[in-house]
Amino acid sequence: MQETKSTCPYCGVGCGVIIESEGAHITGVRGDPTHPANFGRLCTKGSTLHLTATSPVTLQTRLLHPLHRAQRNDKVALPVTWDAALTLATDQFARVISEHGPDAVGFYVSGQLLTEDYYVFNKLAKGLIGTNNIDTNSRLCMSSAVAGYKQTLGADAPPACYDDVNHAQCLFIVGSNAAWAHPILFRRIEDARAANPGMKVIVADPRRTDTAGMADLFLPIQPGSDVMLFNGMLHLMLWESWIDANYIGAHTTGFEQLKALVREATPERTAQVCGISVADLTTAAKWFATSKATLSLYCQGLNQSSSGTAKNATLINLHLATGQIGRPGAGPFSLTGQPNAMGGREVGGLANLLSAHRDLGLPEHRAEVAALWGVADVPSQPGKTAVEMFQAAADGEIKALWIACTNPAQSMPDQATVRRALQRAEFVIVQEAFVTAETCAYADLMLPATTWGEKTGTVTNSERRISRVRTAVPAPGLARHDWAIAVQFAHQLEARLRPGAPTLFPYATDTADQGAETVWNEHRESTRGRDLDITGLSWDRLESQGPQQWPFVADATTGKARLYEDGVYPTADGRARFAAHAWQPTAEQRESRYPFSLTTGRLRDQWHGMTRTGTLGRLFGHVAEPCVQLHPQDMERRKLTNGDLVQVTSKRGSIVVPVQADATLGLSQAFMAMHWGSAFLSGVSATGERLAGVNALTTSAFCPTSKQPELKHAAVKVLKADLPWTLLAMAWLPAEGTSGALSAREALSDLMAEFPFASCVPFSNNTPLDEPGRERNGVLLRAAAHEAPPDALLERIEALIGLNTADTLRYADKKRGQRRAARLVRRPSTEGDTTTLEAIVLAGDTSAEGWLKTLLQEELPAQTYGRLLLVPGAKAPVAVQSRGKTVCTCFNVTDVAITGELAHCHGTDDDRLAQLQGKLRCGTNCGSCLPELKRTVRATGPLAAAPAAAAAHVTI
Repeated sequence: MQETKSTCPYCGVGCGVIIESEGAHITGVRGDPTHPANFGRLCTKGSTLHLTATSPVTLQTRLLHPLHRAQRNDKVALPVTWDAALTLATDQFARVISEHGPDAVGFYVSGQLLTEDYYVFNKLAKGLIGTNNIDTNSRLCMSSAVAGYKQTLGADAPPACYDDVNHAQCLFIVGSNAAWAHPILFRRIEDARAANPGMKVIVADPRRTDTAGMADLFLPIQPGSDVMLFNGMLHLMLWESWIDANYIGAHTTGFEQLKALVREATPERTAQVCGISVADLTTAAKWFATSKATLSLYCQGLNQSSSGTAKNATLINLHLATGQIGRPGAGPFSLTGQPNAMGGREVGGLANLLSAHRDLGLPEHRAEVAALWGVADVPSQPGKTAVEMFQAAADGEIKALWIACTNPAQSMPDQATVRRALQRAEFVIVQEAFVTAETCAYADLMLPATTWGEKTGTVTNSERRISRVRTAVPAPGLARHDWAIAVQFAHQLEARLRPGAPTLFPYATDTADQGAETVWNEHRESTRGRDLDITGLSWDRLESQGPQQWPFVADATTGKARLYEDGVYPTADGRARFAAHAWQPTAEQRESRYPFSLTTGRLRDQWHGMTRTGTLGRLFGHVAEPCVQLHPQDMERRKLTNGDLVQVTSKRGSIVVPVQADATLGLSQAFMAMHWGSAFLSGVSATGERLAGVNALTTSAFCPTSKQPELKHAAVKVLKADLPWTLLAMAWLPAEGTSGALSAREALSDLMAEFPFASCVPFSNNTPLDEPGRERNGVLLRAAAHEAPPDALLERIEALIGLNTADTLRYADKKRGQRRAARLVRRPSTEGDTTTLEAIVLAGDTSAEGWLKTLLQEELPAQTYGRLLLVPGAKAPVAVQSRGKTVCTCFNVTDVAITGELAHCHGTDDDRLAQLQGKLRCGTNCGSCLPELKRTVRATGPLAAAPAAAAAHVTI
């Protein structure tokens, strides 16, 4: 077995991992105990990386060869050679540039690319082609944080670090469910809180999330009211003299203008707009201002807003006004959403930026970059940002799109416009590792790229720490590194645009490490003298000394953990600037026709569009299927019950999805996870248009400064859907490596379009991670319609899940539109052979779903039930009891098991948690379930007396 140190490809915490591999296959992964971001810990997603890497089923989801569609509406794309693919790409881009100019092409890239990939694409667009039309999905993630830092502190540089949670006396978490979105950082917060019980934790969020579960003060603010909250807190700080006048006078400008603005943010008005009490507002302001060290942590709740820059800047105002910055435990700390969104910002991989935090609007900055690249100039006109780029393509202004390592047909807001853009563009290239990404369906040319475990280069995490990414296994098929694909294309395009001129891309694509290092060295030189100067770093240093933070200047021995400790800022006068922003409401207001505020967010065990995590059934244990959540009172008023299908409609689209009660929401609020795209949730509108997941609903309205769209809020209505005919199809897939495993899942997903509502998700038998040999994966298709579909469609579904054999049990009642089929299989076990349910279809009457689904998924003995499986509405046998919902993914521990065990635990909450863990092991591996475990412990309450001998404590 070979071991390779690398970095996790998920969130911006940037955890170090050790990849275990044998030959061409990744066989295991564990946290790197020497990496300063995680010290060996991994979350559920990181802990299962090896299961989403090179398993036979996962490899079937990979794009392994260049593929070309001769016609856009062709279902099948045909393999072509790399030479043919690059020649075709060059021909099409050269033609569009020649006929329409360089701004008729656009590049949309990703925060999951490595810094070297980003750098080459940026140089390709701005240096060779001469267009600034290159943007990234980081625009959907971090651009408001960038704009907020620049507007106040002068540079896009988070001033704090992870270690600050150990020094903070007050933690202000706003717009972030870090317990789910950044679990390993949250583990550090839990540790810091345990070591310092006096730490005050304030959480502001429209939902009472697992993060809010640890708060001393929870502020359930109304969606979009953050600016009013921060201005109201500053109003109180001024009134109570909780500001640091000395710091303001010595290190800032613009305070008088801000002071005049926040006079209007009285406690009463702030409380009314935010939906909180004046007392809680006052407590928050006092704790923030008077703490010895206050650290703010924030993420998409501030960023994904039409007031995103204002939200970021007004929070930073609080730190400047109270001097809570530039020292241990104090500062505004934006949490990065993607693994290398920071690296992309470093190389200027956005439509309005240049390398090393240079501004496109400054002629001297453009001249510096042009000189570095060896070109006459860099275009001065800002390019199209993400939303603008797809709008321009939909309008016919942009003719050719190159999309790399991102999935706009799932992740962009206002999917109707995005898909119109992809259809209207004359030529679309998708450079991708996974052929299952929704955007691949719109590609004229698909280029296979390497992914985690196969790549080499660097990434930068939320605390400005640069880590190496290393190759553990060879690339499968004909996949190539992203930067190398861009270089090979650039070499061909140079012959058309700069014939006879020296190449701008002198990087060896046949030696991956050497070529990538050459790219990185050029990027390093671009940072000389800038705020993110890394001229003291090298790949050799990263190899010998491990991950390092920037700035790391020449002759330095280490990078800087914290910025602005001397109170000097990277502005013209060295002072930070207060930003005076008045509160503005959300882009869409609730109204009588659209009375709900829809918020989107992350699930604990899933990542973005689920092209990787969605291949693994066990990661659907915690949240098994798509749903929209409403407050129980809102459901009661509308006579809705859990599982009812509802139609959720905004001004841009409508989807059908099950509804679920959730008391963590406020009244008139709705929540839906951002991961559910058309690969897992689909349907057909009344006009016959195929729907496109949750982002069929979201708005493309964006912040005027950062251009980041308001993905966090849309006004919607929720009505019960009239779809009386229902279907459940559920089966274990063939064993990994057999040809039917992926094809069955893909084919079932394709059939979703045949129904007004359908969802298709994997599931597993959720064996503990340390028992991998027992794991099985299955697929579940759920659908609904106005009436029974043709028998031929149901027969196709049955055939795909193996219900076309002679031993299939069947029942049909055509008059009632009902149909059932089931197959029992004898399986060997340690206690002798047992007969289990292998596949089932319930059509027209799914009322027996509860016990039949349990019988199949938990592989319970089924030999005694026979034809009871087919009886309409048959009641659950006493022996078939659900184990409950998975809470601990690592050890397959359910909520039922947890509450049952807690009935026997005694002592304090900490004692009972330790006893629970000692018995069930839940929360003792990755720890992602700890917030939910603690919430359950608190909710159940202790028993009156403890036994003489309690279970041994387990260290968390």
